[in-house]
Amino acid sequence: MPSASFPAIHFANLDDVALPRVARARLSHPEGEAIADIPGAVRKSVRAAPRLVALPAGSSVAVAIGSRGIAAIPVIARTVIETIRGMGLEPFVVPAMGSHGGGTAEGQREVLANLGMTEDSLGAPIRATMDVVDYGTTPGGARCKFDRNAAGADGIVVVNRVKSHTTFDRPIESGLVKMVAVGLGKAEGARSVHRTGPTALSDTLPALAKVALDHAPISLGIAIVENAAKEIVALEGVAPEDFFSADERLLKHAKSLLARLPFDQIDALVVERIGKDISGAGMDFAITGRADLRSIPNPEKPFVSRIAVLGLTKSTGGNGLGIGLADFTTADTVDRIDLQQIYMNSITSTMAEKSRIPIVLPDDRAAIRATVATSWSASDPETRLCIIRSTLHLDEILVSPALAADLPSGADLGGWQDIRFDDAGRLLTRAYADEAGA
Repeated sequence: MPSASFPAIHFANLDDVALPRVARARLSHPEGEAIADIPGAVRKSVRAAPRLVALPAGSSVAVAIGSRGIAAIPVIARTVIETIRGMGLEPFVVPAMGSHGGGTAEGQREVLANLGMTEDSLGAPIRATMDVVDYGTTPGGARCKFDRNAAGADGIVVVNRVKSHTTFDRPIESGLVKMVAVGLGKAEGARSVHRTGPTALSDTLPALAKVALDHAPISLGIAIVENAAKEIVALEGVAPEDFFSADERLLKHAKSLLARLPFDQIDALVVERIGKDISGAGMDFAITGRADLRSIPNPEKPFVSRIAVLGLTKSTGGNGLGIGLADFTTADTVDRIDLQQIYMNSITSTMAEKSRIPIVLPDDRAAIRATVATSWSASDPETRLCIIRSTLHLDEILVSPALAADLPSGADLGGWQDIRFDDAGRLLTRAYADEAGA
């Protein structure tokens, strides 16, 4: 894995930073009613798909699976495969993740494995390739590329979560349409979408999806909506002609269930983990207040003065995309980043900002002290400090006294404590009480 290595640089002035005390705040978020029988909902959706039912026995069906950490995705994918096989058809899996996994077939197999999906666990072959067919051009001149293995199947089932995008707002964001245009477009398709910059996500992406839907043998979409607790609250079978309308309708549902921090302004935000399983950009810009793209303004709220990132999730597999949105990080974090993956993502998406390396300090203690010291607060103890596990996990957060005053009335605030570190400078006072050292 190509990674960077940074020297341990000590700054004596950081030794005198007086970190504010913190208290654990427990927040409540919209929940929705979780689906109790996920396999049952999947089987019902697959068996009711007219295009699958109409396929002759022995027909091949590609099951398109992406790189996102969707709740219960191994169970959903396996159930789709078993149900298709039970209908007398022959399923196989294709990675539908654009340029993720370093833009290589083997890298995309590894992404699926990191999400708990292998040929053995799924009970079906995984046919990974970066080869594509060309379905022609959009009215705007973008060429529509599509996974060659999927294009050669008799049917395709697209499985994806409908959610808000990491850098822009519009009626259709991440979902079935995006997977058709970008995920199944592989690296070449992703380049077609991103080449003209972020605005292409609003214009080029839907046009490419329309071309692909006209040509590819797509039989069904499985659209999934999660709540803030990563529970599945909606799972629908969608006919190809309804991909656009379903994405738009379900996106409204998904956005109504998002977890948010209840603050308009934060001086110092410490994010314990980032990763592609957390957000496509590693961190959700609606939490950090940063898209940091030249052609797209950051949201007015929240305004976050400084951000420190302390680590990567296990499931992200070294993909530290989004580290460029931080001001400070640690040597250990950067050492774990697979530069091939994040550079490939940025070159393909043309969004170089998210792969830039911020100021790298020796350990968590130095990174947090620097974040507080540079946060423009009146004094270190008065800093509006917030520590979160990730931008996805916001049930429990740590807040300083200056920030606690802005908590909603229903928040459960615990007792005050000093921020503690071990002898190696690793943070012990973690956002979630069930984690080691907390």
